[in-house]
Amino acid sequence: MAEPDTPTEPDKPGVIDRLRSRYRWFDHVMRAQQRYQASKGDFYAAGITYFTVFALFPLLMVGFAIGSFILIRQPEVLAEVEERIRSSVSGDVGNQLVDLMESAIASRTSVGIIGLATAAWAGLGWMANLREALSQMWGLLRQDSKGFVRTKVSDLLAILGLFLAIAVTVALTTLANSGPMQKVLEWVGLEHVPGVGVALRVVSLLFSLLISWLLFTWIIARLPRESVSFRSAMRAGLLVAVGFEVFKLVATIYLRSVVTGPAGATFGPVLGLMVFAYITARLILFATAWAATATENLQPAPVEPPGHAFIAPRVQVREGLGVGGAITAALVGAVGALSLSRLLRR
Repeated sequence: MAEPDTPTEPDKPGVIDRLRSRYRWFDHVMRAQQRYQASKGDFYAAGITYFTVFALFPLLMVGFAIGSFILIRQPEVLAEVEERIRSSVSGDVGNQLVDLMESAIASRTSVGIIGLATAAWAGLGWMANLREALSQMWGLLRQDSKGFVRTKVSDLLAILGLFLAIAVTVALTTLANSGPMQKVLEWVGLEHVPGVGVALRVVSLLFSLLISWLLFTWIIARLPRESVSFRSAMRAGLLVAVGFEVFKLVATIYLRSVVTGPAGATFGPVLGLMVFAYITARLILFATAWAATATENLQPAPVEPPGHAFIAPRVQVREGLGVGGAITAALVGAVGALSLSRLLRR
């Protein structure tokens, strides 16, 4: 005899589920991680890193072309540079380096044009990848394309705006460094006050954190292809700024330990640039996912209405019994006749 089914106890929630139900901030972090993974955050971060490294070489070409235009108008500086090359590298190798530099300076126009065109192409790809990644983190649905030309013009304006924001950030960060502020203290006569050095470093760090906060807030709020919540972007920008300052400190220590050897001096800067770009991209994208999964930004997923239903009733009219009805009637009559004959015999 089979035993009756015993009611099974409900499964107990796991550790992660219990922590999510207990701590709201942990639940928010897990929602952000799920959004980041579902939106392929690592894939977009790798794409941003690729275009960052790829755009470095044409930018170096443009910088070399600008430097060549400056040197060609200052013969004394050019002669001093050539003399230093010959003194550093003696023999035919030094003369070959000087000849190579002179030939490169002679072709400065073509180098600048090629570098500028390549940099523009790589920069547009970088910006398109970044804007698409931010839009995906915000959960924005892909809209119909506005056209190739309008999209590229929008990306170009976004690049110019980002460069302007970075230039302002670098300028303000430079002013906030200990060097200029130390000169200000010397000018007002406060450089010998006890504890002024520590206070100067703290103020410089806080000012750098503030500038980074403004920059990352602008990136998270204004670079997506659709408008988003600026208040949530401010909180996410602060999160990125803190992580970015910590990462800069760790990266500085890392580069100092790597570039000491010959191999590190050769490949260390390139690897450092790749790691720097990748970690920064991941910080920005995760913070964007964190802002998008805030309580005020959570909305129910849109449910598409069902498609059009076509109702086509089929009406079939039959006149008379038809073949099937006649055969059925004949069978019923035969059965009835046989039954009646048996009854009469009895």
